[in-house]
Amino acid sequence: MKIRLASPLQPDSIVDGEGIRTVIWTQGCKHHCTGCHNAGTWNFEDGFEVTTDEVKKELSLLKGQQGITLSGGDPLFQAKACTEIAKYAKEIGLDVWCYTGFTFERLLQNKDALELLKYVDVLVDGPFILKERSLNIDFRGSRNQRIIDVKASLEAQKPILIEKYQGERIVENKIYRPQNVFI
Repeated sequence: MKIRLASPLQPDSIVDGEGIRTVIWTQGCKHHCTGCHNAGTWNFEDGFEVTTDEVKKELSLLKGQQGITLSGGDPLFQAKACTEIAKYAKEIGLDVWCYTGFTFERLLQNKDALELLKYVDVLVDGPFILKERSLNIDFRGSRNQRIIDVKASLEAQKPILIEKYQGERIVENKIYRPQNVFI
């Protein structure tokens, strides 16, 4: 199976989910959120194609990674290929985070999305909304986006948020940004 990527796999990320992660940047997104930090991933014809087997081979060679993050673009536009990759990641002991502009509720209506969610541990859902932008929240760009425990949410058939990521960070009376920069 083929997948269109925006860039080579990016290991050692500490900002695209908890722990040290490898990010898989998918190419293609129809959400076109104003202020998107990755607008270069919107066009479905840009980037490059590889096979999911090539991605899995790269994942098998990783060292010191807690998990993978599916981002982009929007990985849900390539749900079948991402499912194959996420399933493999779980098989080799990696956790899986996924970013999407779709809401969890909308994904429940799509069988390909539901199949991918079976292998996702944490979903960051919702479009980026510029007026909701914050640098003081963990692992998301705007306050409307939710960090969801996928397993619990699938069982409940409604989004279950991961409490430790709610709210803004305050450290010693300073607002803490996830990039370890104090303001």
